[in-house]
Amino acid sequence: MFDRIAGLALHRSRLVLTLTVVAVVAMGAIGFGAFGKLQSGGFEDPSAPSARAQQLIDDKFGGESNLVLLVRPDDGGVGSPAAERAGQALTSRLKDEPTLSNVISYWDTGSSALTSRDGKAALVLAHVKGDDTEQGDNASAVIDEYTGDRNGLTVRAGGEAAVGAEVPTQVAKDLALAESIAVPLILVLLVIAFGSIVAALLPLVIGLIAIVGTFAELYVLGSLTSVSVFSINLTTALGLGLGIDYALLMISRFREHLAEGADVPDALRHTVRTAGRTITFSAATVAAALAALLVFPQFFLRSFAYAGIGVVAIAAVSALLVIPALLALLGPRINNGRLPWAQTVQSAEAPLWARLSRTVMRRPALTALPVLAVLLLAASPLLGVTFGTPDERVLPESAQSRQVATAVQHDFTGSDESAVQIVTNGPVSPADLRSYAATLSRLDGAVRVETSAGTYSDGRSAQPGPAAAALGRPDAQRITVVTGLTPKSDEAQDLVKSVRAVDPPGGTEALVGGTDARLVDSKTSIADRLPAAIGLVAGTTFVILFLFTGSVVQPLRALVLNGISLTAAIGVMVWIFQDGHLSSALGFTPQPMDTSMTVLMFCIAFGLSMDYEVFVTSRIKELHDAGADTETAVTSGLSHTGRIVTMAAGLLAVSFFAFGTAHVSFIQMFGLGSGLAILIDAVAVRGVLVPAAMRLLGRTAWYAPRPLRAVHGRLGLKEGAPTEPERSPAKV
Repeated sequence: MFDRIAGLALHRSRLVLTLTVVAVVAMGAIGFGAFGKLQSGGFEDPSAPSARAQQLIDDKFGGESNLVLLVRPDDGGVGSPAAERAGQALTSRLKDEPTLSNVISYWDTGSSALTSRDGKAALVLAHVKGDDTEQGDNASAVIDEYTGDRNGLTVRAGGEAAVGAEVPTQVAKDLALAESIAVPLILVLLVIAFGSIVAALLPLVIGLIAIVGTFAELYVLGSLTSVSVFSINLTTALGLGLGIDYALLMISRFREHLAEGADVPDALRHTVRTAGRTITFSAATVAAALAALLVFPQFFLRSFAYAGIGVVAIAAVSALLVIPALLALLGPRINNGRLPWAQTVQSAEAPLWARLSRTVMRRPALTALPVLAVLLLAASPLLGVTFGTPDERVLPESAQSRQVATAVQHDFTGSDESAVQIVTNGPVSPADLRSYAATLSRLDGAVRVETSAGTYSDGRSAQPGPAAAALGRPDAQRITVVTGLTPKSDEAQDLVKSVRAVDPPGGTEALVGGTDARLVDSKTSIADRLPAAIGLVAGTTFVILFLFTGSVVQPLRALVLNGISLTAAIGVMVWIFQDGHLSSALGFTPQPMDTSMTVLMFCIAFGLSMDYEVFVTSRIKELHDAGADTETAVTSGLSHTGRIVTMAAGLLAVSFFAFGTAHVSFIQMFGLGSGLAILIDAVAVRGVLVPAAMRLLGRTAWYAPRPLRAVHGRLGLKEGAPTEPERSPAKV
C-alpha cells in the first residue's frame, strides 16, 4: 500500500495537488455554513428523568423559567408609583413577545418571592422557547431589546437561557484570541525546529486542510443531528496539532534520508513506508480513543467524537497523500530558506536523548522511581475530586448573567428558576396533591412547595405562590419545590434524591427536573457509561498496538504508562480548577470539575499520548526487527525520534495552551489540561518511563503467544520490503 502511495506521489504529484486544491475549495464552501448548523448545550442525557420532566413541562405548561430579569427602579423601591407603572409596562411587553411564555412578574402577582429582601429589586421570570440553539438566539434578542436603562428601570438578564446565550459568544471571542496567539507562535517554532522556511510551511498546509475538511463534515452532520458548537474548538486545536505532528514526522524522515545521500525517489519511498505506517497506526489510536465518546448520550460529548475522528482521518490522509506529492515536487528544495542553524537541526540523531536513554537503561529503577513519585503526587488531588456541570460560574464575574445569579441567590428568598420542578404524567386529586405537597415541604432544604391546590411550607398551608393557578392541567400536575440552597451544591443534590424518594401522588409517575436534577442525572449517565468507554479505549488501543508491534506486552506497557501520565495531568487540573490554586492568576472561580470536559480531556489526552507512543515505538521496533538488542534499539530509537516527539508535543501543546487565555473556565481547563498531559507524556513518559520499562522487561517486551504471532503475520500492516529505485527520474 505504501509503495503505491509513493509511486502516486512520484508520478502524479501535480494531479494529486490539483485535486487537493479543488477539494479544499469545495470543503471550504461547504464548511463556511457549519457555524449556522451547530448548537449550544447538549450536556444532558435526553432519556434521563429530568429531561423527560422538562419535555413534559414544555409540552403541557409552557416550559420552565429559564430567563430571569433582575429589575431595579432608578428611584425608590419596587412599590413606588413610578416603578409600578414601568414594571407593569415591561411585563406587558414581555408577555407579547412570541419567543417567550410563562412570563411571571412581581408587578402582576405581588408575590414576596419575586422581590428582594430590601424591597429595592424585583424579578421577572420567563421561559424562552426553542431548542438549545433557538433558545440562545431568542434569549439574545430579548436581552438586547429589554436590558439596560429602560424607562426609569435598570434591567439585567440571567438564568440558564442567558448563560446559554453568553457562553458561546464568549467562547467565539476566546477562540479568535487563542488562534491569533497560537498560529504565529507555531509558525515561528516550526521555522526554528526545521531551520527552513519552506519545510516549516508544509505542516501548516496539512493543518489547514484538516480544519477546513472537518468544518465541512460538521456542516453535513449538523444538518442531520445535533452537534455542539464547542466542537469547533477541538477542530482547530487538534487539526492544527495533528497536521503538524504528521507532517513533521514525514518531512523529518525525508530530510534525514536526503542527508544520508539517498536520491529523491528512494528517500520518498522509504519515508512513506516507515513514516506512513507510523501515521496510519497513530491516527487509528487517536481515533479509537475519541470514538469512545460515542457511548455517551449527551450530544456535547458525541460531537467531539464526530469532530475528532473527522479531523484525525483528514489529517492522516492529507499527510499520506499531499505531503509525499509536495516532497516529490520539492525534492532538495525542501531545505530552501535555510537558516544558520539548519545543519544542526537536520542531524538524524539527538545526542541529549541518546544520553538520557543510556542513563535510564543503566539504572532503570533509580531514574524511574523519582519520576513515578512526582507523577503520583500530581495525581493525588483526584482523591478529593467532585464533579458538576457548567453554569454561570464558568463566566467571569463581570458577566451579566453571573451577576444576576449572585444577586438572586443572596438578595431573594428563593427563585422558581433554581427550584426543583416536578411534573406528573397523569391527573391527581386535590387531596392527594395537598398531601404530597405537605410531605415535600418538610424535606430539608425546601423553602416552600407550590401546587395548583395550594402552597405549603413546613407541612402547613402558606400564601399561594405567584403562578399557583397555572400549575394544574386535567391530565398533569406541576409541583415546584423552591429551595434556598446553593444551586448544584451537595445539599441541593441531596434534596433532589429526597424528592425522588417520596411516593408520587395518586399512583402517577412523578418526574423530577430542574437544574439540580439535571446535574444528578448527568453525573449518573456519565458514570454508568464510563466503564464501557474506558473498556472500549483500552480494548481498541490494545488491538491496534498489537497489530503494530506484534507483542502483547507492549500494548499493556503503553496502557499503564499512559494511564499514569493522564491521572497526573487531571490531578493537577483538580488542584487548580477545583481547589482554586492559581484562580486569581487565571481569573476563574473554583468549582467542581466539569464532568463532560473531564471525560473529553481524558479521551483526547489518551489518544494523543498513544500518538507519541506509536512515534517512538515505531523506530524502536524498526531497529529491533533489524537485529539490534533491546538496549541498542531503545537508545538509538529514542535518539532518532526524541527530537521529533519533543517538537511535535511542544507545538501541539502550544495550540492547546492558547486556550488558557479563555474567559470561560471549562475551556481554560480543557486547554491547559490537554497541553499539560501532552508535555508530561512527551518528556516524563517517553524520556524516562519507556526506556526504564523496556530495560526491565528485556526480551519479554516483544513476547506474543504463538497463535497471536500467526495472527499478526497475517493482519499486521508491514512497511514492505525495500524496492530498487525506478529508472525514471523524480519530478523535482
